[in-house]
Amino acid sequence: MSNLSRLLNPQTIAVIGGKECAQVVEQCDKLGFTGTIWPVHPTRESLGGRACFRSVEDLPQVPDVAYVAVNRELTIDVVAVLSRLSCGGAVCYAAGFAEAEGEKEGACELQKRLVEAAGDMPIIGPNCYGFINTLENVALWPDQHGAATCDSGVAIITQSSNIAINMTMQKRGLPVAYVMTAGNQAQMGLSKLALGLLEDERVTALGLHIEGLDDVKAFEKLALRARELRKPIVAIKIGKSEQAQAATITHTASLAGSDTAHDALFKRLGIARVHGIETFIETLKLLHVDGPLHGNDLLSLSCSGGEASLMADAAEGRNISYRPYKPDEAAELKSELGDIVTVANPLDYNTFIWGDWPAMTRMFEAALLPRFDLALLVMDFPREDRCDNADWRYATNSFIAAVRQTSVRAAVVSSIAECMPEDMAQQLMSVKITPLCGLETSIIAAEAAAFIGKAWAEPLPAPLLSPCHSRYSGNPERMALDRRCGDDDNGGLITLDEDQSKTELASAGVNAPNRMVVSNMVEIEQALMTLERPVAIKTLGIAHKTEVGAVVLNLQSNEEIITAIQKMARLSDRFLVEEMAAKPMAELIVGVTRDLTCGLMLTIGAGGVLTELLDDTATVLLPASEQDIRDAVSGLKVGKLLEGYREAEGADINALIANIMCIAKYACDHANELEELDVNPLFATQFGAIAVDALIIKRAQ
Repeated sequence: MSNLSRLLNPQTIAVIGGKECAQVVEQCDKLGFTGTIWPVHPTRESLGGRACFRSVEDLPQVPDVAYVAVNRELTIDVVAVLSRLSCGGAVCYAAGFAEAEGEKEGACELQKRLVEAAGDMPIIGPNCYGFINTLENVALWPDQHGAATCDSGVAIITQSSNIAINMTMQKRGLPVAYVMTAGNQAQMGLSKLALGLLEDERVTALGLHIEGLDDVKAFEKLALRARELRKPIVAIKIGKSEQAQAATITHTASLAGSDTAHDALFKRLGIARVHGIETFIETLKLLHVDGPLHGNDLLSLSCSGGEASLMADAAEGRNISYRPYKPDEAAELKSELGDIVTVANPLDYNTFIWGDWPAMTRMFEAALLPRFDLALLVMDFPREDRCDNADWRYATNSFIAAVRQTSVRAAVVSSIAECMPEDMAQQLMSVKITPLCGLETSIIAAEAAAFIGKAWAEPLPAPLLSPCHSRYSGNPERMALDRRCGDDDNGGLITLDEDQSKTELASAGVNAPNRMVVSNMVEIEQALMTLERPVAIKTLGIAHKTEVGAVVLNLQSNEEIITAIQKMARLSDRFLVEEMAAKPMAELIVGVTRDLTCGLMLTIGAGGVLTELLDDTATVLLPASEQDIRDAVSGLKVGKLLEGYREAEGADINALIANIMCIAKYACDHANELEELDVNPLFATQFGAIAVDALIIKRAQ
């Protein structure tokens, strides 16, 4: 695939179609495009004030990019011609390809034909609006928008044209260098498109609005390249998992769905995930101005005790710290504020020096000198059509002067978006101070920027395992399209029974109780002589044993054991007799599932009867480091029991981590065929860890 420079920064544009192309010409003219536009239409004489050519072959030269807005069948023919002529790329507007649920088979075939027609020529879409490049005033866009020319800014990619339009309409001061819709991602997936945008040195940060990822390896490459270029990424991922709602065999599969997998993916790659468009925009603004933060220590300044309290509350439950002033720092600030003000963080600096702008500047300097990771000034401006906001602007100028003097990272925060005038937002951006709208969104933006800073300070993660089975090795695009078209069968599933599962896990070093499989009286008598009491009797070949009475615990005598087996004979003719493990400090569930996008993911959580009750889990993608697993375990609610709760003895954490590492190793070693793995419960005791139950599901090769 050729690079995207001609497509994204064209000097010559061909527009092929009717009314949508007329809109493209109009939007290019309004934005100030200075290159050449050639309309192509078989019957119209002119379009957008320019003479029409009858066909692509009639153009005076090969265009850098083409906007193709004809019906879907004709789109394929036009793309084939453009590719043969070595056009720099095309935007395919037409719908009715793989997204057309009502005619899935034919629509998917059309999409495959489109990809074949494009060959090495990059295409965006189909079923998309296109893109806007405000750096070069290019608007391959068939609708109105609010984007304006800028010298540098963020790039935004979304799979929703309407959301893209809405984002360009913001009046919050965010400079948008590119906005792009990805459409069906038939050939150029979101990751590859984003990678092309990141390479523009004028792009400062990347925002992704994601419905679904096409290729996790390409997404991983994007994240690593963004880190190399020091360009942070913030993402909105929409859509919850169907997997977690469906009937599943293992407990892990019911807990770990696709949304969980994407959370783990973003965390691993240092991509900040947010959950709303306003927060998305505010986070991008902060990243555009300041990039990732070095830490999470914030300073909040406001002239109202109510605002100070709201800022404190907004950080509750967030990974944000309002570091208090040290005594000498407080004394310096006190000398500027006087006895009437209590020095704290968040700080209510009061208004008694309001209007004394030199004193305000000195006060701000004293407040900023302790060097917080980000200083926030809460300032809501009165509406200019009814009020005089001159004093608020003077106060902001005092803050700007103090920021220049101290060189701290800073933002001005309005509690209500309407109380941040657009011209003030632009003024603040021009002096490298971020205008933020909304108290909670500002805190979330700061948390996201601090998360990225922390992630970038850590070693690079190991490369992800491929999510593909052997059939799709090296061809994730085909897997994605086959999956969308219902043609992703990889063969049947094989479920190992508990004994077989434990035997396989033991080969990787996982500890399990002593046990024997019995199916007749001779084997039962051998088990009675060999195993220590008490024992558990389990029926083999049944996944959820407790629900159907296929397990009996704490059996001591021979008579109890034989009677239990006889009662369960209606369920199976094979039974597991197993030594009971010692009472644990805590029970965990440890499992591996295969997410079709992100690959194998390891889920750790509260196990046994508490699995669904507590909803206490953490998920990491494989391969995972020992530190990844330690962090996951320590972040669980049940982690307090493991550490020793209320002076009780704690569990052997090192042994627990070692067993989980062995489970993860087994999964990685069998990545080509493993579908699901469930150890529930894994007992964590004072003297070790032991897998009490296990289930493995493989896919036939």
